[in-house]
Amino acid sequence: MTMSRARYAWITLVLLVVLAPFAWIAYNSFRPNIELISGPSLLPEVWSLDNYRNLLSSTPFWRWTANTALVAGLTLVFTLPLAVMAAYSIYRTKYWGRDFLGLAVLSVYVFPSALLAVPIFGLFNDIGLIDTHVGLAILNSAFAIPFAVWLLQAFLRSLPPELEEAAAVDGASRIRTISQIVIPQIAPGIFAVAVFAVIVAWTEFLFASVLILSDGKRLLSVGMATLIQGYTVDWGRLTAGAVLTGLPIIVFFTLSARWFVQGISAGAVD
Repeated sequence: MTMSRARYAWITLVLLVVLAPFAWIAYNSFRPNIELISGPSLLPEVWSLDNYRNLLSSTPFWRWTANTALVAGLTLVFTLPLAVMAAYSIYRTKYWGRDFLGLAVLSVYVFPSALLAVPIFGLFNDIGLIDTHVGLAILNSAFAIPFAVWLLQAFLRSLPPELEEAAAVDGASRIRTISQIVIPQIAPGIFAVAVFAVIVAWTEFLFASVLILSDGKRLLSVGMATLIQGYTVDWGRLTAGAVLTGLPIIVFFTLSARWFVQGISAGAVD
């Protein structure tokens, strides 16, 4: 009983430390901006929705949200089929160099993203993908797919080969085998990949600021940064925007947490 109480006390402490910054942001989003600038007290003098009203009336917040949702959707569409096919190729078929290829796929995370900004901008400019949501989604997918491939390896390696052998005996093609046998068996892993791809696209800032040039095509992460002008920060709109930006991801992750954790847990076991 004592150990159980100590465990729950430790979990509670960790949750308080992790959630405190988010709770503070949400708490301050309901306080007048002047109160935030002058040095907020522990308890607000006035509760107000003015920060949210000002944000929605003075910025194209809903346009930023729509743009971000579009890029996240495209990233998901690009990532899932490519990740499944790549993972199947590396972990379910046999050919020379596949083990090295499996390690090489993860090498994309060796290089800091900032070092890749200039060459990627030049490459995308040459192929006409600058200032397009499709181009940004392709880039997001390029960074999401290596982790997705690694995550799916445990699911694919756990599949008994007899399933595919039986399908081959029945005359099923490789594509039909993947779509009707493999994909249903690794569905939790695919769902975890989907959640990861959406979060990557929703929160990405560096390449969204480099590749998207038009104001009307801005994403939420870049749009929120425009609320900081030099040394002047509109803390009221910034905190309100942070709450509205994070809310869809929080809701999405809460609804899908069980499948995501299941996929991550299985993917961690090789």
